[in-house]
Amino acid sequence: MSQVFSKSPKHCAERRRFTISKSHKKLFFAFSSFLTLLLAFIFLIWLTLHPSKPQFSLTQADIYQLSLTRPSLLNSSIQLTFLSKNPNKRVAIYYDQLQAYASYKGQQITADTTLPPFYQDHEEANLLTAFLQGTALPVAPSFGYEVGRDQIAGKIVLSLKVNGKLRWKVGSWVSGRYRFNVNCVSIIAFGPNTAPTSPLSSNRGTQCSTTV
Repeated sequence: MSQVFSKSPKHCAERRRFTISKSHKKLFFAFSSFLTLLLAFIFLIWLTLHPSKPQFSLTQADIYQLSLTRPSLLNSSIQLTFLSKNPNKRVAIYYDQLQAYASYKGQQITADTTLPPFYQDHEEANLLTAFLQGTALPVAPSFGYEVGRDQIAGKIVLSLKVNGKLRWKVGSWVSGRYRFNVNCVSIIAFGPNTAPTSPLSSNRGTQCSTTV
């Protein structure tokens, strides 16, 4: 006589749950391993290609007009030339939404001027020219007095700023936008004998500070 063993429905259900649970653990382990390897790869790429911030220098600054129409309203006209350099060997840069302006003793003395966006390849340098103007800009009542003091001292100091957003490019990959700020200081000769019709000029190269 042969003996037949049969499994109960309860036993089959428990074995099925065990098999499903084991499959889920294998899938979770495989996904965790893949994610760990992916993050390690991204971190390695970041360490290898971590971009250096762009470098800016001011090569020329010309003041064509800086005059008060009323005690607290200013007309201004300033032309700037910047040198922009990408120091990275493997990372290119897209510059977006560039704006430049000038300030004097903490007061903005030109309107914001928009500069055209541009692309900068690896270790490439570009010259940028900005023509800044202001019409009837409100300034402090002491503005004329401060400029007069600088003229007696023989020099005027301007802060020249560029703000915008940039994107890093590695191969075909392009990052999101990062805000950057450039601050340059220009010291321009301005003595009592300066001809009223001559522009105030400075062509001494000045390294600018850049934050990203």
